[in-house]
Amino acid sequence: MNDLALLLSPEGRALLDEVRDTDPARELAVATRLRREHPAELVSAALGQARLRQRAVVKFGAEDAGRMFFTPNGVEQSTRASVAAYRARRLAEAGVASVADLCCGIGGDAIALARAGIRVLAVDRDPMTAAVARANAEALGLSGLIEVREADVTEVDTAGYDAVFVDPARRGGRGRIFDPEAYSPPLSWAVSAARRAPRAAALKIAPGIPHEAVPEDAEAEWISDGGDVKEAVLWFGTAPGAVRATLLPGPRTLLSRGLPDPAVRSPGRYLYEPDGAVIRAHLVAEVADEVGGGLLDATIAYVTADALHPTPYATAYEITDHLPFNVKKLKALLREREVGNLTVKKRGSAVEPEELRRKVKPQGRHSATVFLTRVAGAPAMLIGHPA
Repeated sequence: MNDLALLLSPEGRALLDEVRDTDPARELAVATRLRREHPAELVSAALGQARLRQRAVVKFGAEDAGRMFFTPNGVEQSTRASVAAYRARRLAEAGVASVADLCCGIGGDAIALARAGIRVLAVDRDPMTAAVARANAEALGLSGLIEVREADVTEVDTAGYDAVFVDPARRGGRGRIFDPEAYSPPLSWAVSAARRAPRAAALKIAPGIPHEAVPEDAEAEWISDGGDVKEAVLWFGTAPGAVRATLLPGPRTLLSRGLPDPAVRSPGRYLYEPDGAVIRAHLVAEVADEVGGGLLDATIAYVTADALHPTPYATAYEITDHLPFNVKKLKALLREREVGNLTVKKRGSAVEPEELRRKVKPQGRHSATVFLTRVAGAPAMLIGHPA
């Protein structure tokens, strides 16, 4: 709290501007020079904040990250701005004008909601986190739409708000928490709060949540950004029972049609690697139907087809070779084709990509992708390139 107060002072703000682009390798020299003119505590706080801002650029962009304030946990656990903006747009399109943002963290979601024109009550029980959220609302000119309150979210009256957004803590002293009832607050409490919301609610949860844990009256959405799965969201007041995968940027959304599992078939000319959000949402069958394909193996999310059908929900590869798993044969084939740039992907194989790369020692001017997987239960290697 003292560090934040120092940084919010005129001297602190000026020092933050001065150290914003400091190379971590030069931190000691910069700190030594600055301590001749500024208190050591302030210099340490400014350099620490500069490091956090640099880390936050990937989530918030350079412009916002350069003005915001962060804690180490806040950088690690906050929602990527693109994902928060997408979620805020969904709420705004549902007619939501006010949201109680429970477990607001450093305010990333509250910022996205406010920028969508939504009035926000942002609540966090940690004094430092709440103070940082308040500082961020002010730094970005959004304090007129964001009220930050330090409180236990289970004791906050949300009756005056159209919607509720809950982002329970999913990390403890021993790392990630996988049991939804061990979240803080528990998922069951968050679901109860969501059901009381007058218009809509959204609960941010870990993408690995079992499908059987999704309430029947909720819509389940898995979201990826740039190909990386970021989160799952349980929506209330939208489309009960619906399952969707949303890919950002876009957004592009694939809805479940309740299709049966695709048939297993022999490898075709093309292999499709579904986006991670599609896989988490159990929508591989929808992709297989879209491209006219089947599965290489009943337990593995690789789709194979004879024709190329571009789809935003999967990356297509043209397959040139299908071999039983054999490192010596792979090494000989790669040497013959002068493959030096080798991408190794695996699904259903115990072999690690780096281990295989060391064994085959790729050399040459060409590129290739090798898939370590199973074909109808048998270990196999498929070699190809992006289509």
